[in-house]
Amino acid sequence: MEQKIREYMKANHIGGFFVANLQNVRYISNYTSDDAYLLITEKENYFLTDPRYAEQAALECPKYKIINWREKGKTVAETIKLLIEELNIKSFCFEGDFVSYNMYAQLRNAKAEAMPVSGVIEGFRSIKSEMEIECLRAACQIADRAFERIIKDIKVGITEKELASKLSHYMVIEGADTKPYGNILISGKRTSLLHGIPSSKSIEYGDFVLMDYGCGYKGYLSDMTRTVVVGKATPEQKKVYSLEMKMSEDSKKAMVPGASAKDVYEASIKAIKDTEYYQYHYNGVGHGIGLFVHETPFLSPRSDDVLASGNVVTIEPGIYIPDWGGVRIEDQMLITDNGNEHLTNAVRELIEL
Repeated sequence: MEQKIREYMKANHIGGFFVANLQNVRYISNYTSDDAYLLITEKENYFLTDPRYAEQAALECPKYKIINWREKGKTVAETIKLLIEELNIKSFCFEGDFVSYNMYAQLRNAKAEAMPVSGVIEGFRSIKSEMEIECLRAACQIADRAFERIIKDIKVGITEKELASKLSHYMVIEGADTKPYGNILISGKRTSLLHGIPSSKSIEYGDFVLMDYGCGYKGYLSDMTRTVVVGKATPEQKKVYSLEMKMSEDSKKAMVPGASAKDVYEASIKAIKDTEYYQYHYNGVGHGIGLFVHETPFLSPRSDDVLASGNVVTIEPGIYIPDWGGVRIEDQMLITDNGNEHLTNAVRELIEL
């Protein structure tokens, strides 16, 4: 990966690349903890951290010169500035989306041209390697197994918070990294909240229960959603769920190499465009996923992204009706040379518990 960055630097006449996004640091260097920054130059790789992580960095990143930024400079930016000047670098770039104004104020005082860039490494990350795909596949399989466990616990009287806690526990038991990220588990009318937070609400008979969750496996993430009913579904619940299933199926048919984000979005709304439910959908119907949960490409009518073989992307159209509830089915898909492949495979048909 360092070679790709150097090729970018050479093509753009840049002498150094300062990396501040922790996921990008991990992608490039394989470092798995916190407090980490990289400076890639034409000949050397520099890894900046503090004494708490120096030993781990040395073990995980043998190709890097490990620098204690607390010792070399008062701040990370001052350390980068000193390195730039010591190495006589005339121009360098930095990740504009991940550098604070205070850090930039120090970087621009270096005796070199400081240039912000955006999306360079994220563009590399959008096409997954075989190793990344296998880690993503494993994370999805863990989430599938956790679903089989959690549906046995969903019953009248248990709270959303209790279920959310059990779901996180099941993923760790099934092999997930022990550092989980936020999961959504909501019920009843609250299922219309696209990113609702689990509450102390108890599950009631007739509730939809919406679970949008995932886990990490060696840093790579899964993200899936399933919606179930506690008890017998009403006719309207069945109707909305059936429309949601059709939205999901139509979207997946459009997810092939060369398809634009707009193509996928248009496919996702075909089933509801002429119905009363059209007003209740959300335009963002999917996103890339890897070391971070929301990555390039993004699927929406405002996105110019185009799908390519090797992308791993979620597809999650939904119907969200205020003061009634919502339904979302989300799957994680690998875009292949010939179409796509499901990485998540838990039951998609309506489950009545």
